[in-house]
Amino acid sequence: MNPSAAEHPAVVFRLGHMGDVALATGVLSHWFERTGRTFVVVTREANLPLLANHPAVAGTIGLTGADLTDAGWWRRTGELARQYAGSTLIDLHGTLRSRILALRWKGEVRRYPKFGLARRLFERTRSDRFRVKLEALNVPQRYALALDRHAPEREAVLPRLFLTEDETHAAERRLSPISCDRPRVALHPYATHPAKQWPAENWIRLAALLDAEGVNWFVVGRNETPLTSGHERDLTNATDLRATCGLLARADLLVTGDSGPMHLACGVGTPVVALFGPTARAWGFYPAGEKDVVLERDLPCRPCSLHGARKCARGFECMTETTPETVLGAVLDTIRTFPA
Repeated sequence: MNPSAAEHPAVVFRLGHMGDVALATGVLSHWFERTGRTFVVVTREANLPLLANHPAVAGTIGLTGADLTDAGWWRRTGELARQYAGSTLIDLHGTLRSRILALRWKGEVRRYPKFGLARRLFERTRSDRFRVKLEALNVPQRYALALDRHAPEREAVLPRLFLTEDETHAAERRLSPISCDRPRVALHPYATHPAKQWPAENWIRLAALLDAEGVNWFVVGRNETPLTSGHERDLTNATDLRATCGLLARADLLVTGDSGPMHLACGVGTPVVALFGPTARAWGFYPAGEKDVVLERDLPCRPCSLHGARKCARGFECMTETTPETVLGAVLDTIRTFPA
């Protein structure tokens, strides 16, 4: 690495969904704590709130839909290359867009090992040879190799989100009327792709089981149809991204599928019970916190896709065969590990 590079921020490029950017926040912290280096992060406008107050982030650039059209991206890459000439570009995306940006960049370009070929071969063959390679490093560890010679431990690159005291107090005020006693379990019943979504009736059954055990619960997330429309504990669509992070920080546990909020919870130090179906550990997105639990079915068809976007001929049994009682057991087992 050029010694003069530490004198001004490197530029980190990562688009994707909020979970992808949340996974990068721990890597930024790791680099900052190890070297003192800071970063300008280029991402979609919707992801910018995740980077607020981050000590490693010297600046952000939010991209709009117009920026990401073919003509818009050619214009924007030229602007970025001129504005940050001499800075290092760290490509944490590895797509055609980032390749175009790198082609026009006037400085060093660093990339992470995406293991794209190994992923495709594992998806086709289910070979242990590729599974072992992919499971050895999760996505944040792979990100870290853009600058690090050796991958850090998983605990060193867990997501890191930085809430203000006002945000934490606002979340506590929001929850106090509906869930004042502990423990509190947040439920996130939504998913970008239907294949990754546990059936709504299972979520409703789980809420009833939590009630019977005297465990407080509340719902977070965004969806066209709330899980329990009108219920005082259903906060679907009621909070923005930062406020949702605040609610997760005041929860003792989150139950979710393979989703962005799974990584948000990790970023504020809240353990998760995660339900995985069409996706799997090899893709690198498993939660890695000390108390995190993954519930999944060992089926020969898993994983069936990278993001769970494909249709299923087996009735989504990878998700539907995990019962509310099983999830309740995992929740109670995790709660028992908490200090009295």
